[in-house]
Amino acid sequence: MNPLLERITLNPKVCNGKPTIRNMRFTVAQMLELLSAGMTHEEILEDYPFIEEGDIRACLLFAAMR
Repeated sequence: MNPLLERITLNPKVCNGKPTIRNMRFTVAQMLELLSAGMTHEEILEDYPFIEEGDIRACLLFAAMR
């Protein structure tokens, strides 16, 4: 398993069990929506200071594996 995927968590008590970033209330789907809207990694990191570059890459990898 790719170590990046450890950043993606599935917890029924957080966001109704949707895949989230590091058990925070920020879902993989939210990240993918930001990226598909054209936001750059730099813009996301600036707007969401609790997000790390590895989180963005983990979301992309998770989506690719689905």
